[in-house]
Amino acid sequence: MKGHSLLHAYQEQPNVWDEMFHAEHIRPEYRSFVSAIENLPHAEMTRKDELAKKLFMSQGITFTEYNSGEGIEKIFPFDIIPRIIQHQEWKHIEAGVKQRLLALNIFLKDIYHQQFIVKDGVIPAALIYSCPQFLREMVNVQVPYDIYTHIAGVDLIRDADGQFYVLEDNLRTPSGVSYMLENRSITSRIFPDLLPKSNVQPVKDYPDLLFRNLLALGNRHVSDPTVVLLSPGIYNSAYFEHTTLARLMGIELVEGRDLIVHNHHVFMKTTKGLRQVDVIYRRVDDEFLDPLVFRPDSALGVPGIYAAYRKGNVAIVNAMGNGVADDKAVYSYVPDMIRYYLNEEPILKTVPTYQMSDPDQRRMVFERMDKMVIKRTNESGGYGMLIGSSATEEQMQAFREAITEDPRSFIAQPIISLSSTPCYLNGVLQPRRVDLRPFALYGPGGIDIVPGGLTRVALQEGSLVVNSSQGGGSKDTWVLGPES
Repeated sequence: MKGHSLLHAYQEQPNVWDEMFHAEHIRPEYRSFVSAIENLPHAEMTRKDELAKKLFMSQGITFTEYNSGEGIEKIFPFDIIPRIIQHQEWKHIEAGVKQRLLALNIFLKDIYHQQFIVKDGVIPAALIYSCPQFLREMVNVQVPYDIYTHIAGVDLIRDADGQFYVLEDNLRTPSGVSYMLENRSITSRIFPDLLPKSNVQPVKDYPDLLFRNLLALGNRHVSDPTVVLLSPGIYNSAYFEHTTLARLMGIELVEGRDLIVHNHHVFMKTTKGLRQVDVIYRRVDDEFLDPLVFRPDSALGVPGIYAAYRKGNVAIVNAMGNGVADDKAVYSYVPDMIRYYLNEEPILKTVPTYQMSDPDQRRMVFERMDKMVIKRTNESGGYGMLIGSSATEEQMQAFREAITEDPRSFIAQPIISLSSTPCYLNGVLQPRRVDLRPFALYGPGGIDIVPGGLTRVALQEGSLVVNSSQGGGSKDTWVLGPES
């Protein structure tokens, strides 16, 4: 296969799992795709690459990068070579994500009610109460169907051993699903015949599944509930996603100023007067959601919405206070949660995580800082992170000082060698590191995961940071169906 010009120059990296190649042979799940493109002339591949860029541009598929306090809107980089996952491998991922989400949801209910897991000594109370995302306002609040995390994005990586590891859980307002949908749409345009021929499972059902779950939450009170998507507005980094999901579900996209609370019920302002709202898919963070309860200076939320929620007059998705479960310091306890609540062994592996609040672990990390990734526990998007192998002594010293001053706010993990996959860059295939974010939907009827997710790519050579805010891009994720 490497006799073909497109594949000829591609070099596997030592001690890195390559998604497409193994020992210079093509992995079985990629053979059909490679057979289809191997005879394409370079000009045709370049034409497809340029067409994809034009489609992203014309459809305004963007994200906002925050730099020096300013938001800069950019086209989301897209690579035309898909990442392909075997059917059996996906079943393993699916089962592991469902198991994890189930345990995390029980944890959230427990931690805001009886706190058995703390009383039984499985998780330290200090860890919970020191988490800034633990909301005392949610203690003893009944949430619809006991579901806190209706939408979750679980970040997975594949190490050099070929095993998938959970890198982190995103249980508050996870983003990226619109890019998963758009990536598939673009791939269908540039490789129109390959998806059906390759037995690729569809992802298009996501908006319908999400809308079904949102409706089910509202059906507790009325037969025809009103569902809205609450966005912080056009300056939010994920505004494209907000507009896309609202459009695909056929619901109103609103901002805080479009809603009003009266007598502990939420209403939407319309040209025909006020209309009661039953379900809110909110993309506004907890602290900005209700200025009467959280940040009084917030203009993004709705005064009184928390009281309406507490009285059960409106459903809010995801529930408030979920951040205590995806705190990076709590992450290392998720396997214990699975054993404690479900009496099962974790299906997916987790990355060893060191608590910087532990003096012995902190000392060990300081001695091996060049082999560690250090993260702030409540940052995301690749911010607040140091990769020891590429950091300067000055940067490491700054982190040592910050950790010593506030150790609870940091964790450390060994540097994981993320798997790589070929990307079509500058007319040739080049290996780039990837992760995977599948999206899980938890509704009254159970947990659904569309077969796929957002594969993020570190487009800079040698980089391990895949976040779009740090120069990363994405590619379509193909999950193959069962072999007939």
